[in-house]
Amino acid sequence: MDEARDRGAPRISKAAWIEAAHQALVRGGVEAVRIMPLARLLGVSRTSFYWYFTDRAALLEAVLELWEARNTGNLVRRAEAYADTLTEAMFNLFDCWLDDTLFDAGLDRAVRGWGHADASVGARVARADATRKAAIIAMFARFGITGTEAEARAMTVLYTQVGYISMRVEEPFAERIARMPDYAQVYTGQAPSEAEIRRFRARHRALIAASQ
Repeated sequence: MDEARDRGAPRISKAAWIEAAHQALVRGGVEAVRIMPLARLLGVSRTSFYWYFTDRAALLEAVLELWEARNTGNLVRRAEAYADTLTEAMFNLFDCWLDDTLFDAGLDRAVRGWGHADASVGARVARADATRKAAIIAMFARFGITGTEAEARAMTVLYTQVGYISMRVEEPFAERIARMPDYAQVYTGQAPSEAEIRRFRARHRALIAASQ
């Protein structure tokens, strides 16, 4: 650290290092997350890395913590969000599939790929999936669907989305959001009301407009 100060090394935030590592992981997998390439990308010296991290493993841990907070944490919060009906609750959860600030699909895919080669990361993916599943089961239970039916419906929601991400499905945003009422009916067995559909689309109006 003293060497970095003596050289007047440019300071960047810890968050900038984590975001650079996050993007490298998404683009090239865990082997792409290396200190020197990230330092060059950020325009700083290697020594500036050690202002915030003891080693590369600490940076990778920070990326995993970002994934857990952004993807699993936000999914749980959306599953717990207030709703008058089960279909409204499902629309709350669907926000994660439409808003990258709530759920980063590329990061989820990259961490799952990393987990295939690293048992400790694989175990964290399994724990995250269990947490997500429990949150969705609890969402169904709030509206009277419990037991094996709630579990089957929750697994259908999760497995469908994991498959969607893994397949790198590309479709116009407006078309995707137009299908959401049908998905909600398939997952819940109930048809959403027109008022619920209007509210759901209204809160994503800016994203729809940006995609056109």
